[in-house]
Amino acid sequence: MVEFGLKISNLLWFCFVFLRVKFRSMNIHFIAIGGAAMHNLALALHQKGYQITGSDDTIFDPSKSRLAAKGLLPEEYGWFPEKITDNLDAIILGMHAKADNPELLKAQELGLKIYSYPEFLYEQSKSKTRVVIGGSHGKTSITSMVLHVLHYHEKEVDYMVGAQLEGFETMVHLTDDNEFIVLEGDEYLSSPIDRRPKFHLYKPNIALLSGIAWDHINVFPTYENYVEQFKIFVDSITNGGAMVYNEEDAEVKSVVEESVNPIKRYPYQTPEYTIENGITFLDTSDGKLPLEIFGIHNLQNLAGAKWICQHMGIDEDDFYEAIATFKGASKRLEKIAETASTVIFKDFAHSPSKVAATTKAVKEQYSKRTVLACLELHTYSSLNAEFLKEYKGALDRADKAVVFYSPHAVEIKKLEKVTADQIARAFERDDLLIYTDPGEFKAFLFSQNLENTALLLMSSGNYGGLDFEEVKSLI
Repeated sequence: MVEFGLKISNLLWFCFVFLRVKFRSMNIHFIAIGGAAMHNLALALHQKGYQITGSDDTIFDPSKSRLAAKGLLPEEYGWFPEKITDNLDAIILGMHAKADNPELLKAQELGLKIYSYPEFLYEQSKSKTRVVIGGSHGKTSITSMVLHVLHYHEKEVDYMVGAQLEGFETMVHLTDDNEFIVLEGDEYLSSPIDRRPKFHLYKPNIALLSGIAWDHINVFPTYENYVEQFKIFVDSITNGGAMVYNEEDAEVKSVVEESVNPIKRYPYQTPEYTIENGITFLDTSDGKLPLEIFGIHNLQNLAGAKWICQHMGIDEDDFYEAIATFKGASKRLEKIAETASTVIFKDFAHSPSKVAATTKAVKEQYSKRTVLACLELHTYSSLNAEFLKEYKGALDRADKAVVFYSPHAVEIKKLEKVTADQIARAFERDDLLIYTDPGEFKAFLFSQNLENTALLLMSSGNYGGLDFEEVKSLI
C-alpha cells in the first residue's frame, strides 16, 4: 500500500514538473528589437505570455512608443552582452544587426538557440496550415485583403503582414489555438547569419505568387538569380499543397507551371471591371460591385485573394461582401487627402514595375484630371546606376513627372555616383523634373496649383524629411 502511494506520488510529481516545463513562459531576447517586423513580433509574443527583452542602437516611432506602452522598450540604446545569459530560451536576430554584433557573439559563445525572424515564425506555426503570400509586388496588399475578409467574417487566424491594418492592433498575431496562419512571404534575406530569403523558410501548405520583377540587386545581382528564389519557393510548398498564381505574369506562369512539385495549381487573372465617375465597379454574377480600391494591379490582387479565401473556407459571395469595404493597406495607394477636385495618394511603390502600375492606375481612375507623379529613388536598387535603365517608361502615364533623390543617400549606400543626366536618360522623358535638395522639392510641391489634380507621392522614404501631414494642407 505504501509502495502504491509512493508510485502515485512520483507520478504526480512527474506530471507537475512536465506541465511546469511545458507551459512555463519562454524567455526570448530580441537583438534589434526596434524594426517594424521585429517589434511587432515582440509585441505578439508578449501578448502570448512570453518574457521579452531586447536591444537596439536606435528606435524610432511608432516602434518606440508601442514598445514603451507594453514595458518592452530598452532602458538605453546599444548592445549589451551581459543581457545574454543561459536563462534565455532563444534569441531572435533582426536584419538590422551585424554579424559581429556583441550580443550575437555572446549568444553564439553560450550555444543559445538563435532564430531569424522567419525561422521563429515557422517554429510557431509548424502545427498550423500555413498560407504564404509571395511576389515582388502586391504581397502586402493581398495579405491585407485576405485578413480583412477573414476579420469581417470573424474568422480567427494567426498572421504576419508588412503593414498596419485598420482593425488590427499589431502586424503579427500568434496563438496556440488557431488553425491557420497567414504569412506575407518576403524574398529578402532572413538575418545577418542566415542568407536565405525569408519565404524559403515557411514551407507553405497554401501559397500565392503575384508577380516577379527584379529587385534587391544588392543581394540578387542577376535577374536569373532573382527568379531562382521564386522557383525554390514554389518547390518548398508541401506535397499536395495549393499554388495560387497570377497567370498574366509570364515569369510567374513559367515558374509555377514548370515546377515538378506535386501541388495543385490555381491560376487567376484580372477580373472584368468598369470605371464610372471615378469609382471602379467589379463585375460579379450578382451585378456590379463598387470598390474602394482601383487599378489593374489591385484587381489582380483581389482575384488572388479570393482564391486564397476560398481555400480557407470563405465562399465567393461572402468574399465580395467583405472586400467591398476594403480601403487598402497603409502606404499602398493610400488616399491621404481629398476634395471635390483634388486627391492626394501616398504609395510605397519604388520598383520600376510597381511605379508604372501605380501611375497607370491613378491615371485610369482619374482620366480627366492632371496626374502629378512624384517618385523618390531611395532603395539600393533604384540608386544603382546600372539598374536605373529598368525605369524606362515607368512614369509615362503621368501628365507631370518628378524624380527626387539624395546624393547623400547614394554616398551612404556606397554606390557609384548617380547624376541627374543619367536619371533623365533612364526614364526617357524630356519634361522630367529632377530634384536633389529636399527644400527645393518641397518648394516646388507647395507652389503647385492642385485644382483638378491627382497627386501621387511614391517612395519607401520621405523625400528627405517631407511632412505628409503638412502635404494634406495643400488642398
